[in-house]
Amino acid sequence: MFQVIHARWRQWVNRRIPRADKQVFTQRNIFILPTGAGVVFGVLLLIMLITGINYQNSLIYLLTFLLGALLVAAMHQTHRNLSGLELTLVQAGDGFVGDLLPFRFRAVSGKNDAVAIALCWDELIVDQHHVAAKQSADMVITVASARRGYFRPDRIRIETRFPFGLLKAWSWVRPVTCGIVYPQPVPAPDVPGTVTDGDDQDNARSRDGSDHVDMRPWREGDPSQRVQWKRYARTGQMVMADWEGEQGSPHWLDYHAFPGVDVELRLSYLTAQVLERERSGTLFGLNLPGQVIEPDTGPAHTARCLKCLAVFGREKPRDETSVAYGTRGRAEPGGTVEGGLGR
Repeated sequence: MFQVIHARWRQWVNRRIPRADKQVFTQRNIFILPTGAGVVFGVLLLIMLITGINYQNSLIYLLTFLLGALLVAAMHQTHRNLSGLELTLVQAGDGFVGDLLPFRFRAVSGKNDAVAIALCWDELIVDQHHVAAKQSADMVITVASARRGYFRPDRIRIETRFPFGLLKAWSWVRPVTCGIVYPQPVPAPDVPGTVTDGDDQDNARSRDGSDHVDMRPWREGDPSQRVQWKRYARTGQMVMADWEGEQGSPHWLDYHAFPGVDVELRLSYLTAQVLERERSGTLFGLNLPGQVIEPDTGPAHTARCLKCLAVFGREKPRDETSVAYGTRGRAEPGGTVEGGLGR
């Protein structure tokens, strides 16, 4: 019975607060209830009122009504703290499995001050902020990640208990933009490279063994098949892949280099290799089923490779899904279904 009520409550809230990276809080989507201290305060007021009626004591009446008026004024002020506030997701977080992903929001107040507002996720509460009228402030909340892929929190709560802490006004923001969770890096075993460049640079093919390759400027008489044409189109420099053997290139990080290993462990191996190459500044490329990233260096190249590893076999969450944390698995190129529902 409780689960049915909870499910219907969630459906009602989700209809009232649709997914959006920007949320404006109004009477339609602000909720307010007394806190524990507020309930005790209300019970005491009721006892004082009954006592005043019983003894017909004017001073008790006066004190009861004064405190009751204070409670009503606090209710209006608590609600006004959120009324007209605009909260926008500025940047979705990224990190590795098990890390806390930072989500940065920008709060812009309306015609009233937003006093002592805080973002909440599960038991985590961000420090309270005071946003002056028609001013803005950035707020960052970190959200725990459980598995790799796209990460989109179901609901992040914004609340205030100002003044007195007798009442709590709150609402939610339900982001559309997803964060990215990278595989947890695991040191990879020393295996030979299995990828060489073919005549067509758009595709990489696997071969047995390994060899050594150097990147050098083009010289007259060099075969055109060895020219890195993609790099030439991007930088205008003709660079050659100078092979010293007939086997795979150590500059390629290959998904197929770990036969018989679980998919998630393969991705963890590749993640560790990407981070190692990034630290050493070594040229590297990434070969995944259905996707090849040519050898390159630099932070942008590393970020691109990490993202490909993070979302491999994953699809972006769909807005119509009722699942709390939208990551869905799809058929892995080998024929098995990986992932399932992600958090």
